[in-house]
Amino acid sequence: MNNRKLDKETSDKVSFVSFIIPNFASSYKMNIQDAYFYLKQYGGMDYLNKCWWALHTDNPFWAVRDIYEVCRKNGGTR
Repeated sequence: MNNRKLDKETSDKVSFVSFIIPNFASSYKMNIQDAYFYLKQYGGMDYLNKCWWALHTDNPFWAVRDIYEVCRKNGGTR
C-alpha cells in the first residue's frame, strides 16, 4: 500500500472544494451530486480548480456567487 501524503497546497485545495460544493448546492437548492455535475457541465469546476486560491480568501457567499456567474456565462440556467 502506498502511504504518500498530499502536499499542503493540494490538501488545502481539496478541503476548499469539498467545502464550497455543498455551499453551492445549498444556495441553489440542489443536492450535492447535482451541484457537482452542474459545475462540471458549465465550467464551474474548471474555474474552481484554476482560481480556488483567490476564492478561498473570500466570503463563501461571494465565492459561490462568483462560481455561479461563471456557470451562467457558460449557459447554466439555475
